[in-house]
Amino acid sequence: MPSYPRSLSALPLSALSRRSFLKRSALATAAVAAGPTLLTACGSEPAGAGGEGEAITFLSYLPLETLSMAPELLAVAGGHFAKHGLDVQLQPVKGSPQAMQTLLAGTGPVTRLGQIDVMTAVAESGQPLVNIGTLTRGSSLRFMYSKSDPLTKPEDFVGKTMGVPSEGGTSSKVVSLVLANAGIDPGRVRKQVTGLTPGTFNLVQQGRIAGYVVSIDTSNIVLSQHDDAGVFDPGTVVKSDSQVYVATKDVIQSDPDMLKAFLAGIHDALAAVVADTTLDETIAKLREHYSFATLDDNKIAKQSLTVMRDLWTGGDPSKPLLVTDENAWVAGYEELTAAGIAKPGKDAASWFDNSLLPQTKS
Repeated sequence: MPSYPRSLSALPLSALSRRSFLKRSALATAAVAAGPTLLTACGSEPAGAGGEGEAITFLSYLPLETLSMAPELLAVAGGHFAKHGLDVQLQPVKGSPQAMQTLLAGTGPVTRLGQIDVMTAVAESGQPLVNIGTLTRGSSLRFMYSKSDPLTKPEDFVGKTMGVPSEGGTSSKVVSLVLANAGIDPGRVRKQVTGLTPGTFNLVQQGRIAGYVVSIDTSNIVLSQHDDAGVFDPGTVVKSDSQVYVATKDVIQSDPDMLKAFLAGIHDALAAVVADTTLDETIAKLREHYSFATLDDNKIAKQSLTVMRDLWTGGDPSKPLLVTDENAWVAGYEELTAAGIAKPGKDAASWFDNSLLPQTKS
């Protein structure tokens, strides 16, 4: 069975166990200047972190202190990875480009990326990336704006400046797609690199930007703090902004059992949230081991997890989790090629593989 390194020498942070990662907060924060703040742990070590299972590193382009990471956090805290024989280290990296780079370098065997990033990379340069499981069936991004200058339809963005976390990243591409899908030249909206925090809304109130891109839980915080805040869901316009788990062709061939175990752990975590109608058990389990703003606020946590749960199930809990729908996947590629974001003429149907998913009915 292949061995995956525990050290990420190419990254701003070394690959740490959850406990050691959290203990080194001051040093690590300095090491990732302009990166995410660190997760605060509380309670005992969760099953699956620093355990006796096969040690692997999950490369996260998201900071760990967001409920967008709920599947992975719960899979660790709830012992779902450990149940399937894995000791998974959650390693944040600085954005999807670095997650993709370190995955291709073999630093870790699996990551989560946006469908847009995967398709552009494979179509443009033939990168050996494969979608092994679709997490969300819609956009997990939100655009914040002021009600005094609303952004409720693509035409409202023309001539405005949108805040994005990085140049050319997924968020920037989603902004472009919102316009392109309405027949509007994406060049008619300016993009400015800004922060992702609730505090960035001050720039909107000052008129320096018309809006900015955030996660679902951050959007809920902004809405709770500002009566003048509004939110736009790009998923009402864009088809291709799903989140998918990704591995390389080499790892799929050399270590399929490890990937099956990883996906089984994720599946169990998702199924637990879906079954937890009140979300009380989910939130309690996460709070046993983690503490961050959106998790610590009951209202925000429940609002955010409810929206995310609907994205995981596509609004139909009876459908199997993580399964990639070929028609939806290919339609996303066609959307990207029509907008000039992805190179056309490729076989997008060959870029996903459902065979590693657990064979269950839920």
